[in-house]
Order: sequence, then C-alpha cells, then structure tokens
Amino acid sequence: MGNINTAADVLFILLGAIMVLAMHSGFAFLEVGTVRKKNQVNALVKIISDFAVSTIAYFFIGYWVAYGLGFFESAQVLSEKGGYELVKFFFLLTFAAAIPAIISGGIAERSSFLPQLMASFIIVALIYPFFEGLIWNGNFGIQSWIGETFGAEFHDFAGSVVVHAMGGWIALGAVVLLGHRHGRYNSEGEIIAAHPPSSIPFLALGAWVLTVGWFGFNVMSAQTLDAVSGLVAVNSLMAMVGGILMALLVGRNDPGFVHNGPLAGLVAVCAGSDIMHPLGALITGGVAGALFVWTFTLCQNKWKVDDVLGVWPLHGLCGAWGGIAAGIFGAKALGGLGGVTFMGQLAGTLIGVAIALSGGFIIYGILKSTVGIRLSQEEEFKGADLSIHRIASESVVD
Repeated sequence: MGNINTAADVLFILLGAIMVLAMHSGFAFLEVGTVRKKNQVNALVKIISDFAVSTIAYFFIGYWVAYGLGFFESAQVLSEKGGYELVKFFFLLTFAAAIPAIISGGIAERSSFLPQLMASFIIVALIYPFFEGLIWNGNFGIQSWIGETFGAEFHDFAGSVVVHAMGGWIALGAVVLLGHRHGRYNSEGEIIAAHPPSSIPFLALGAWVLTVGWFGFNVMSAQTLDAVSGLVAVNSLMAMVGGILMALLVGRNDPGFVHNGPLAGLVAVCAGSDIMHPLGALITGGVAGALFVWTFTLCQNKWKVDDVLGVWPLHGLCGAWGGIAAGIFGAKALGGLGGVTFMGQLAGTLIGVAIALSGGFIIYGILKSTVGIRLSQEEEFKGADLSIHRIASESVVD
C-alpha cells in the first residue's frame, strides 16, 4: 500500500475492527438467549475470556503462522504509516477470535471451562491461521495449485470458508466428542427434553448486533478506502434479507429460526460479496436460510447431534455453501464479475472443511483423553454457571 491516504486507511480498518469486535457481544447474547437460564453467566464469561485468550494466541503465534509477521520490532517501526499494520492485525484478530465464539455455541451447557480456553488458544494459534495463510497469504502454493488446476484461485473475500466454515466444522468435532446433554435423549434416541431458548429478546438482540456488525465484517474486508465497494454492502443486505425470508417460510415463523436467518445469509455471502450480482446474493442468502432450518432440524431430531446453537449448520454448512456459491453466482454468465470457477471454489472449500474437521477432532480428542472436556453430570444438571463460580472461589486467597 502506498502512503496516500494512510491516515484515512488506518481509520477505515480501525472502524472495521471495532465493528467486528462488537459482533462478539452479539455472539454472547445469541448464546445467552438460547441456553437455559442456569447457563447464561457461563456463556457470557466464556465469550469474553475466549476473546482475551485468542488475542494472546494470535499476537504471539497465529499472525506469524499466517503472514510471517511478528510484533517484536521497536514501537517506532510499528507506528510507521500511522500504525496501519497494527490496526490490520487488530482487524484480522477479530476474525480469528470469531472461531472460538462460533464453537462456544455448539458446545454450550456441558463443556468444561478451562479446557475450552486451552482449545481456543491452540485453534487460534495454529489451526485457523494455517488455513488463513493458505488462502489469504498464498502460503505453501495451495492457491497457485488451485489456480493452475481449475483456472482460478479460490476466492473468499470476507471468510465464508476461512472463518465461518472453519469454525463450524471444528465445532462439529467438539460437539461429537462431547456427546449430547444429559437428559436430552432417551435410550431409543427420542427427544425427552426440548430445552427451548431461555430468552427470545436476548437471542434477537444478539442476532441484531451480529447483523449490523457484519457490514463491517464484509465491507471493511477491503482493508483500504480505495478498494472499498458498495457492491459488497448491497450484496450483504440482499443475502441477509434472503436468509430472513426463507427461514421465516421454511421455519414456519419460529422466532429462533427467523433470527438466525440473516446470519445464515450473511455467512454465505461473505466469500462472493465483492463479485456477485445482488440477485445472486439474494438467492445465496435464501438458500442458506433454508439450509440452516433443514439441517438444524435434522441434527437435533434425526442425527442426535446436540449442537445447541446450530453452529455447524449455520457456520459450517452455510459457510461451505457460500464458498461454492461464489463460484456459481460470481460467474459472468450469471451477472457476476468473474475471475472464479466452480471447481476452484469447490476445491478450496473442501480443503478448508478437511483441515477444520480433522483439526477439531484432533484437538478436542487429545484434550478429552488428557484433561477432559466435559462437566460432570452433577455440574451439568446444576448449571455450567456453577463451574465458573467454583473456579472463581478456588482462586480466592484467604
């Protein structure tokens, strides 16, 4: 980047970082509104603690893994160009920290607090930045291989696959290894406890905060003012609306589905928001809204995968759909700007899913066999909040 408008670019990306940082409160309230009241405090403490741990992991290790850059120069060097590289790190950190926030919703109400912080550190330090570097920094020649093999490199403008699918598929491994909540299903696999959302207002608040912040997530992914595109904003809007309407229709007016609808649409449009026609974005979001409702219902009722907030359907599947959709609706034949191929998008998406799924099973598998990742049955029945209070009380020195 040149020196022109450096201060404006610093402010631009800083505002983006602040908007995505605010989205983490959306993750918190979405989880608070979905889990039972006895687990609400746990959800709040877990999200903010995960963010702090993620910052340390990404600052010291993850950013270097992805981009080969560290922060061990003098303050004078770091402040060059108005400290642009520092605020760029801040912006990318908020993306990285979204991975544990996504996982948190899937493993809610029965995951042990400290082991989850350990998992968050490892994921943000190693697993996420490894794939981030492959796609957004061209590490190890994977992008070049995709381009040479399929005619165009994998395109993921704002992270449908790099962020959301990564978080969702890691979460699937954690959810499977944890098992379902006690009392959720009987021995025949029938649901005996529905565990409905504890607070629709909190759930709705979380969804709205995430939705608004998402325009920073997507639009500010341009990272400089001269690269910003109004097309990204309108495509994000159309995908959001498509997700709402299809979730409303397919979910039969269920408020939980309706408020997750915009999130499904926005997850899916991240990858191709800079190259799609708005009509393509509307369809992409609509498909994602319906996909979330269908697969969340299948997970809970048929497959017995107790994913509390539905993060695998919402982020994992809708994120993967978004990566592929960019190869469909980004094509010039369907009104897009081109520069993508369907097979290139499919390849990049599958690579991301493979890394995330294997990483999730490996990390949580090791933690499960060593320190354990689940609350005791007694703690789970009394509420995960009590485990937070117990840890706090044990740390008090008389």
